[in-house]
Amino acid sequence: MKQVNWKKILLPNLPYVFIALFCTKLGQAARLAPGEDFAGKFLHFMEGLSTAFAIPLPSFHPVDLCVGIAIAAAMRLGVYVKGKNAKKFRKNMEYGSARWGTAEDIRPYVDPVFANNIILTQTESLTMNNRPADPKTARNKNVLIIGGSGSGKTRFWLKPNLMQCTSKKYPVSFVVTDPKGGIVNECGKMLLHFGYRLKILNTINFKKSMHFNPFAYIHSEKDILKVVTALIANTKGEGKAGDDFWVKAETLLYTALIGYIHYEAPVEEQNFSTLIEFINAMEVREDDEEFQNPVDMMFAELEKEKPQHFAVRQYKKYKLAAGVVCFRRLLNQSIGKSPKTYTTKKGETAWTQE
Repeated sequence: MKQVNWKKILLPNLPYVFIALFCTKLGQAARLAPGEDFAGKFLHFMEGLSTAFAIPLPSFHPVDLCVGIAIAAAMRLGVYVKGKNAKKFRKNMEYGSARWGTAEDIRPYVDPVFANNIILTQTESLTMNNRPADPKTARNKNVLIIGGSGSGKTRFWLKPNLMQCTSKKYPVSFVVTDPKGGIVNECGKMLLHFGYRLKILNTINFKKSMHFNPFAYIHSEKDILKVVTALIANTKGEGKAGDDFWVKAETLLYTALIGYIHYEAPVEEQNFSTLIEFINAMEVREDDEEFQNPVDMMFAELEKEKPQHFAVRQYKKYKLAAGVVCFRRLLNQSIGKSPKTYTTKKGETAWTQE
């Protein structure tokens, strides 16, 4: 059961008890004033007041007590209503209250161990602890640095915070954009010394960059389709998309080739270099429809061993699409050899047979 804090209740109301006892003298003055009615007592109220205050002690007559309690209660009610409707004014702060912080202001936000902080300035820092002892001092760790070229963003903020890699209590990873290539040369050995693993992505000179092989993350047929979709989406170039027929044919070809590489090729050959070699080996001769390139032969051999192989099924669909292309070409040729009409002049038509 929650205990009642009597001290909190009684102390604010104690002054009104004395006000009530004092106001009993007003009730006594009205009662002792000469007169039979209100007008008479009002005219002689000062005489009754003199008589009442002749004795300094409060009056305990029932009527006088009721008058004192009523006046004290009215005053308490007025104070209560005024307090509820009070406006919060900030006097002498009309032009703002901002000021420069001091060491005492930042102290609750700083970890006693220097290595466990994000360095903000030479004298200010912010703890990396997400759950400090006082929850009121918890802050996010996002820092925005704004400055022109040569203002020291890298030298005076980035590099000092990279040197905070020595924290044992709050080990962190770093993702750094290095357009000039100087940070990795200046801080890379330090990070390696403290046990960090460096991974560098150089989109300008790929010889100096680490590589990513999507084939290492393919584990099922769904993964193959994801790789193919991403490959086509990032190699189609800008501008209006082409005929949907060609996109589907390209999807079938890539799916078949990547499926063959994933399921049949050795691990060291499961990469995009092998895929490019396959595409380069896919020679086509328009004058010889029975010609088979090395890739056709590879899939033919695989079909003899595993007719229901995923790559074989996709390649057969691709070859079916290639057959549709041949059918379109033959149809265009047959139309080209059919009689054509040419309008020479108004009202005249010439027929030709090719």
